[in-house]
Amino acid sequence: MDRRHMLKSAASTGLGADLLASAASEATSAQPTPARERTRNADFVECADGTKLAYTDWGAGKPVVFIHAWALPSAMWDYQRGPLSEQGLRCIAYDRRGHGRSSVPNGGYDCDNLADDLSTLLDELDLRGVTLVSHSFGVAEVVRYLTRHGSSRIEKIALIAPAGTPFATKTADNPNGIPPEQLEFFRTKILQQDFPKWLEDGKKAFFTADTSPGLQNWVMALMLTTPLRVGVECNRQIMSTDFRAELPKITVPTLIIHGDNDVSAPIDTTGRPTAALIPNAALKVYEGAPHGIFLTHKERLNADLLSFIKG
Repeated sequence: MDRRHMLKSAASTGLGADLLASAASEATSAQPTPARERTRNADFVECADGTKLAYTDWGAGKPVVFIHAWALPSAMWDYQRGPLSEQGLRCIAYDRRGHGRSSVPNGGYDCDNLADDLSTLLDELDLRGVTLVSHSFGVAEVVRYLTRHGSSRIEKIALIAPAGTPFATKTADNPNGIPPEQLEFFRTKILQQDFPKWLEDGKKAFFTADTSPGLQNWVMALMLTTPLRVGVECNRQIMSTDFRAELPKITVPTLIIHGDNDVSAPIDTTGRPTAALIPNAALKVYEGAPHGIFLTHKERLNADLLSFIKG
């Protein structure tokens, strides 16, 4: 049955109104849309190796680029980029390679490539005076971007619940790190054996007691969209990279926000030492906040980000 006959048949059974409305909507969406409206949809930039990065571009004003956490797509920032875009900021959030709507290449998940991907986005959109906002492992990309590409396009950075910095792996000169064999066991025997179970077992510590089950399940569902191999490789690359020599080279104004009840990235091994190594970094500690601070303390976080970016 062709499309015209299908619609006529549906109309005779009482379903026609819905289907005809849907068809009209499709026809309308096929028409060119004004640039401002089009920015509400996903667009793409292409990297040197052909990888396509999906991004959304909301609002107008000072540009803010959001770099998401490990195994989460850019949708994790919905409760920041929406409200902040209504406060006179241009909020751009992109999916890291292998995540969300972006391409899933065979490789390129090391810190240099991830920083180069961020550089491609900034260059293609010709963004200047940018504030970079990152969470967890996304902090590593921001640090490597600045030391690899410089700060000519960057005005400020906000590092939320840093993970992987300054250096996550235990070595002779980093006794507080995690033993490398323990990290590899986590990747091979836990993540690759039953990732959903690990998420379920750990979600209580990621949130606060009053976080709704719906919000918790939404985040877990987002994480399960990331290919397991991508998650494992990103974890391996970032957890094994030493950023101690890079952090003192950061010269742009830096705000670090971290909860003192963060189990995933304990503040005393990540947030505080990261702040100590970045010249003139400001550290804000949220009492009782977990790793999922971008949701559990979203109103306070948004207010602090708005003040920092516009200040």
